[in-house]
Amino acid sequence: MANVTCTECAADITLAENTEVGEIIVCPDCGVDLEVISLDPPTVELAPMEQEDWGE
Repeated sequence: MANVTCTECAADITLAENTEVGEIIVCPDCGVDLEVISLDPPTVELAPMEQEDWGE
């Protein structure tokens, strides 16, 4: 298992063994959505915010 650091609150997060690149994880401390962008080395960044279409 690998560890990453939350880019928002600097919490240490342990990635599950079956984590894949592109997966969205949630920081257990601050609740922000993080996207796994690399597994070697383990790296995350803030997940892109989905734009609401408001029914358009």
